[in-house]
Amino acid sequence: MNLKIAAVRRGGADEPIVFLHGFGTSKEDYTDITQRHDFAGRSFLTYDAPGCGASECADLGAIDVPFLVDTARAVLDRAGIGRYHVVGHSLGGLTALLLAHREPGRVLSFVNIKGTLAPEDCAGIRHVLSHQEPGDAFLRFAESLRLAPGYSGGLYAANLPHKVRRGAVDSIFRSVIELADHGDLLNKFIALPIPKMYLYGEECASLSYLPLLDAHGVELAEIPHSGHLPMYSNPVATWKRIAVFYAGDLSQRIPAARRW
Repeated sequence: MNLKIAAVRRGGADEPIVFLHGFGTSKEDYTDITQRHDFAGRSFLTYDAPGCGASECADLGAIDVPFLVDTARAVLDRAGIGRYHVVGHSLGGLTALLLAHREPGRVLSFVNIKGTLAPEDCAGIRHVLSHQEPGDAFLRFAESLRLAPGYSGGLYAANLPHKVRRGAVDSIFRSVIELADHGDLLNKFIALPIPKMYLYGEECASLSYLPLLDAHGVELAEIPHSGHLPMYSNPVATWKRIAVFYAGDLSQRIPAARRW
């Protein structure tokens, strides 16, 4: 398949942080790492997923979550990255989870920013796909976000037409729902034998699985004045919280892996 990936990278002697953006966002969500003194000199890689940003993909209809996982692995291999830390938001968090589950020996830690873990995370896209009226699911999704109350919804909706190709929307959405319903995602996340943090905006504090994550040793980080997009609504607090996670000895924060 004809695939061209647009990426930003900074090298270094340490294992890099790999940033995976969410649906309808882009690698630029994370390039402010170069402005953060608490990440000075830290090696990192971030790239636009197929169908998003400046990356190019000849067959947009082939893009689903497994394809995104395969792409992430290929990008890491091409970049010569062996072991790494990963930060993933939303769809990027889901991609990172499946990537870490496939190759747990390569992933050193995982900051999951409101990544999909359960069916409740897919209410919005499920509603859009089940809509009976004719029309563009992409436009309905963008309009629903623009009209919904919540932090950064209007900004996100305005960016969507410039950040994601319409031809990739349906296959990605259906793949996310299938995995949320049948992919055992919560157990996969809990079972990862690495330091983990689940970061979310205060508007998402009612998620039913947060107490379970806490009980299984997953570090929880609630960002004030934000919702599903804390990097948009409160980037300063989000970066600070990620920096705190990476400060100190991560090896002392490996939770016990258990099933619920």
